[in-house]
Amino acid sequence: MPVVRLEQLLMKRESKSYIDSLYAILTAAHLFNGTKHRLAGLTGMAFKFTVHEQLLPLSVTAYGQWINEHRPAIENVGLFTVMDGGRTRHPTFRHYQQKAVQAAKDSLDEGIGAIYWIPEFGVIDGYDDEDRVFFVQDGWSGDRQVVLYDNFGLNFTEFWYCQLFGEKVIVSDEAMLLESLRLAIYDWDTPYKTLPNKDIASGKLAYDFLIHALHKGGYDENGAVYILDSYFHSRKEICAYLREARGIWPELDDASVLYEQLAASIPDMEGSIAETNGRRQIDRSLIEELIGGLTAAQSLEDRAVDLFRAISRAYPDPKRSVVPRWGAHTPK
Repeated sequence: MPVVRLEQLLMKRESKSYIDSLYAILTAAHLFNGTKHRLAGLTGMAFKFTVHEQLLPLSVTAYGQWINEHRPAIENVGLFTVMDGGRTRHPTFRHYQQKAVQAAKDSLDEGIGAIYWIPEFGVIDGYDDEDRVFFVQDGWSGDRQVVLYDNFGLNFTEFWYCQLFGEKVIVSDEAMLLESLRLAIYDWDTPYKTLPNKDIASGKLAYDFLIHALHKGGYDENGAVYILDSYFHSRKEICAYLREARGIWPELDDASVLYEQLAASIPDMEGSIAETNGRRQIDRSLIEELIGGLTAAQSLEDRAVDLFRAISRAYPDPKRSVVPRWGAHTPK
């Protein structure tokens, strides 16, 4: 019975768990050559910012319907991808589960790992047919988790998700950069990604949810720290991404300066998180300073996105301006 292990595939948690997983898989398979912050920027994932009204930790990965959010990200770097997911309560889940198990094994046979919702996102880096298990990394430790084929997709949430990757086509750097800015604009301008529910805000409105919760109090302590940690890191990623892209468009240089200013304010905001008895939480005596920093950051980012708009308007956008013959929806 075959055993496959992709020993060169190593995931490390630093960014959003999706990007950490994607970066580990693509670099191990030689499908991406660059830094993690560049991948986060090109895919638009660094720009995603969502906040639950009570600052629950699920905010960080609740940035929309995953297939709809991840497909444009992967298309922008020219990769073929197959993904599936949904709710495990659906009566068809077992059929999709069996297909996904075989597809993941086929991908591993080709030397390419799979993204898997543990939760959060992690990577499948091997399987053992005799024991009927997958080996999974969560990025927090060097240890592998074991997931039975029969338990594939089952976890304490109601969701399951698996994503596979294939061949790559060449997309110009300028085209990828332009599309990443358009993805950033979309995220900034879309207040709710999980309609009809309006308890999670996206983009510009996410700042308002975060600031309001900090003002009001009674928020989830662990979630607040986790949201802020993710926010701080993603804004540093954007800053590094845009710094490397300077010199292409004057407006982008100006936007880069604004994100530099935002990043410069992060150490002060990070100082509002204190550690007591091994537990990190927001220092209530520094709440107003933190809110002031977030308010200023929101204004800086709003101005930067306006500069992205100016760049976007200067170039045709067939993806959003050309309606297919079947209309705005995918043909059935």
